[in-house]
Amino acid sequence: MSQTLPPPLFDPFAPGFTDDPYPQYAAMRAGAPVYRHPLGFWLLTRYEDVSWLLRSGLSVEDGNITDRQLLDLRELMRGQVATRTDRVSMLDRDPPDHTRLRRLVSKAFTPRAVEALRPRITTLVGEMLDAAEFQGRVDLVDALAFPLPFAVIAEMLGTPPADHERIRQLSGTVVRSLEPVNDPALVTAIADADAELSLIAADMIAWKRANPADDLLTALINAEDDGDVLDDDELIAQTLLLYIAGHETTVNLIAGGTLALLRHPAQLARLRSDPGLAGNAVEELLRYDSPVQASRRITLEPVSVSGVSIPAGAFVMTSLGSANRDEDFWGPDAAEVRLDRENARQHVSFGAGPHHCLGASLARLEASIALAQLTTRFPGLALDGEVTWNGRINLRGPAHLPVTLVPRG
Repeated sequence: MSQTLPPPLFDPFAPGFTDDPYPQYAAMRAGAPVYRHPLGFWLLTRYEDVSWLLRSGLSVEDGNITDRQLLDLRELMRGQVATRTDRVSMLDRDPPDHTRLRRLVSKAFTPRAVEALRPRITTLVGEMLDAAEFQGRVDLVDALAFPLPFAVIAEMLGTPPADHERIRQLSGTVVRSLEPVNDPALVTAIADADAELSLIAADMIAWKRANPADDLLTALINAEDDGDVLDDDELIAQTLLLYIAGHETTVNLIAGGTLALLRHPAQLARLRSDPGLAGNAVEELLRYDSPVQASRRITLEPVSVSGVSIPAGAFVMTSLGSANRDEDFWGPDAAEVRLDRENARQHVSFGAGPHHCLGASLARLEASIALAQLTTRFPGLALDGEVTWNGRINLRGPAHLPVTLVPRG
């Protein structure tokens, strides 16, 4: 006789979760803020716990997982799929490797270089909104939220012309590796997409070696620190990380931020009347609906979180989205958009500690320019159809955002 197990307290596979995960997060904060899921991973949902873990210096390397239940489940999901064991992206490495890789990449990704992109980003947004205005009704994801960050990171890297739509499809699949997976077919699709993207990146690097220029990819190829350079595998991994992270998260920020403003018309009106709020508005929109919903750490020794003991070798998910809505930290209006929120910048949407997002300043710049032009140029901006979400647990955001654009005058 088979036994039916009760549903887990946290169920990211439940219908509707990816459209609106926040009710589940609220329930977890109230009832089980430090929770071991039946699949074998731990989940933290309160701000103070999440913030502490992100800054704790714990591992990000999967090789340190010793939880047998989680390892057995992963093997079951993978089946015969060959998976890479040489994960050399700085996102997946601990010090000293992480320190070395980040230092090399940072030399080619400075705040000055990002700020120098302001005129180009402003021009790109204007051109995209010109085309959108001509149509009158557009899917804002296709018209602005996706092409803007994709164009910016491609220009920063200096990559050759590529099949943008194919890369968009592949990266959308690869980022599913950052969330719980309970479907062997998806595991296979992720591995296949990762392999194809790696080949695309290798071709781009080979082209760039033959056509060097004043761009990020050339700088990465030439990056050196005390005689240390990126080897081929590391170069491919960092290129893919920048290429994917450079657009996937900002797509969600621009589209999700626009949607939040449209659903809070009083706040949208306030932004239009006070453009000086733009910088803090981006921070509040990052807090309200985090473009990245979770991060992860692996314990190297037992740790105690809010009185709960987590053993060594455990995989711990930190719910950034939940932490950003924690009433104990943000107050009773945590579930509302308030563009003048004084501590909005204390959100954890870019992570914290050693793995704080390297591209945070670029995402902020792109979003502030895009939202400022969009909201001031189109006072009649309005939803014009049903919003469709992308179905992802982690890099969650609107897949389709139909809007009507009514310009000034």
